[in-house]
Amino acid sequence: MLFDLDLIQTVYEQFPVRIQKMRQLLKRPLTLTEKILYAHLWGEVEKEYQRGADYVDFAPDRVAMQDATAQMALLQFMQAGRDKVAVPSTVHCDHLIQAKVGAKQDLQVAKDNNREVFDFLSSISNKYGIGFWKPGAGIIHQVVLENYAFPGGMMIGTDSHTVNAGGLGMVAIGVGGAVAVDVMAGMPWELKMPRIIGVKLTGRLSGWTSSKDVILKVSGILTVKGGTGAIVEYFGPGAEHLSCTGKGTICNMGAEIGATTSLFGYDRRMADYLRATGRAQVADAADKVAGHLTGDEEVYNNPEKYFDQVIEIDLSTLEPHINGPFTPDLATPVSEFAQAARDNNWPLTLEVGLIGSCTNSSYEDITRAASVAQQALDNDLEVKSEYTVTPGSEQVRYTVERDGYLDIFEKIGGVVLANACGSCIGQWARHNADKKEKNSIMTSFNRNFAKRNDGNPNTHGFVASPEIVTAFAIAGTLEFNPLTDSLINKKGEKIKLEEPQGIELPIKGFAVEDNGYQEPARDGSNISIEVRPDSDRLQLLTPFAPWEGRDIKGLRLLIKAKGKCTTDHISMAGPWLRYRGHLDNISNNLLIGAENAFTGKTNLIKNQLSEQYDAVPAVARAYKAAGIGTIVVGDENYGEGSSREHAAMEPRHLGARAVVVRSFARIHETNLKKQGMLALTFADKADYGKILEDDTFDIAGLETFEQGRPLQLIAHHADGTTHKMEMLHTYSPIQIEWFKAGSALNLIRKQNV
Repeated sequence: MLFDLDLIQTVYEQFPVRIQKMRQLLKRPLTLTEKILYAHLWGEVEKEYQRGADYVDFAPDRVAMQDATAQMALLQFMQAGRDKVAVPSTVHCDHLIQAKVGAKQDLQVAKDNNREVFDFLSSISNKYGIGFWKPGAGIIHQVVLENYAFPGGMMIGTDSHTVNAGGLGMVAIGVGGAVAVDVMAGMPWELKMPRIIGVKLTGRLSGWTSSKDVILKVSGILTVKGGTGAIVEYFGPGAEHLSCTGKGTICNMGAEIGATTSLFGYDRRMADYLRATGRAQVADAADKVAGHLTGDEEVYNNPEKYFDQVIEIDLSTLEPHINGPFTPDLATPVSEFAQAARDNNWPLTLEVGLIGSCTNSSYEDITRAASVAQQALDNDLEVKSEYTVTPGSEQVRYTVERDGYLDIFEKIGGVVLANACGSCIGQWARHNADKKEKNSIMTSFNRNFAKRNDGNPNTHGFVASPEIVTAFAIAGTLEFNPLTDSLINKKGEKIKLEEPQGIELPIKGFAVEDNGYQEPARDGSNISIEVRPDSDRLQLLTPFAPWEGRDIKGLRLLIKAKGKCTTDHISMAGPWLRYRGHLDNISNNLLIGAENAFTGKTNLIKNQLSEQYDAVPAVARAYKAAGIGTIVVGDENYGEGSSREHAAMEPRHLGARAVVVRSFARIHETNLKKQGMLALTFADKADYGKILEDDTFDIAGLETFEQGRPLQLIAHHADGTTHKMEMLHTYSPIQIEWFKAGSALNLIRKQNV
């Protein structure tokens, strides 16, 4: 099935003209990032935009949404006043399938338990012209790579790992649902012009080292916020040796360094992948403009002149890495890992190895892992850890089953799970996780925050390539290095694992019986969308109130969060996914994972009205009932992690007016703005320490609110003293209008009436 060929050909027809205008204007060589961004401007190329400073309007080619985020996005789109989406859009049902027993049983249970939500998403997609991928079709990012991503394109998606499509040379950016509504409603998409980080790859991967190790290494260099506000562009001779899906793995985990997105230039490996996935016509069209689908030679020869930062990695000397626990940027070479585990008192027994997910479930990944698993069978090695496999799509699953690889995993005791996110996002019904015991797991996923996978804060999650995970699962211990160590088999013999061998693309081609796609109706005007008033899963939205037109006074402190506060801490996934379409119900998880800076405990904060300590949502509801607004105070990189806009909608729904932090993660800051919240940062980061538990607050300067002009936060302490703090912000003129209107959606609705 070939999608969007006309759209892609139109993009390629416009590319040479737009790039020529850019060259005349900029009068210098161009990075690939610049070519794609400027080619997708909303309007003509008129000037050079300053990286990290200028807000720019873009016109993405398409939108993708996963089922957990699509619910709220489409509930908002229903209020936008349009009959049909303005750009090609898709919904993918991958988040609401819990990993428990195995693929067949888990998928059927998910269909039964989530029938109301799946039916809603199916019908609303049908009505508004949105392609719908059914439960079991696959994980959004893998399905997008196989069907929609194309070199030189631009897309947005309501999931932070939308960036996976950079493996096919696409600028693909994770956003909140309200941003997706803008684009689906035919509006421009505003983004601050990103900085550009260049990563030069030399040499060639070999042995146990894989594409996964490239991004694990980069994560260690840049940390979880080093890519914030930047696009990472990979180039160099080493890049040409990486498979297309390997490039996708690298781009996928770019979300873990906070990058806006990551991408590679078009090359033969991308063309091979397009042809293998039934898109030869796209490859042919890309070949005709191939010179425009990569950075200029002068840029790559002198990267320091054209990139804001340059990193160089020699793939020939790169060692396999294992990152974690509790953060995806704690990078340890495998040769040092056993000692690090001992030094840090990490639980040395590996309880479970999990491979697959949107990050590493390609044909190449599966075959490399299977080559290691086969050695356990051939050499009578007992697999010491539990082991699971999560295929990324039905096409991959069907093909690797046809070619015998799933059988290998099952023979070593592995469990093949549904083509869904499952254990990667907390949808893992792990046995005895509620006991909160210290333990270690290793995955080929992307994130490993505390409680991320199984809800247990004491689970030490480590991230590695599928083949490294498989080797460690066979060994059953963190004190193992597959490059140097031997294992003892059932006969007492010493066995050293051989280097993994993989196949980039299936020799017999990809195959699938039912890919799970539902094409939307040509005319959806007669399709009605029903939401039961008594539903606990879905709730029609009520618009947020507009700004009152004056400074905001008398706010109470809801919580002062200490340390890492990701969107998982603000709005947990796992069992809470069932309420993603019901704003009031899901708001009962607001900030329950955040650590209170005053008590060191989670989900226990002071209610200034009662002088008692209670759960965060309960205190928020008490303030809301009393007509009192609140503020949330956070630390560095507040809101890192998933794109989930619920983390912005919930505090707004429960009466918060502002989030004040030392620094924001990009997507979350934008999500707050979209919902009419004030997203502010301390001009003096030390002022974070001046916030006291019994403070009340005023926010001044709103009557002259404008781009570049700081606001003031005035803290009134319980002893009668006050402390005035300068608040910085990144609001553009249109974003200020969102605030005044009460939300971006309120503004869109006015414009479409």
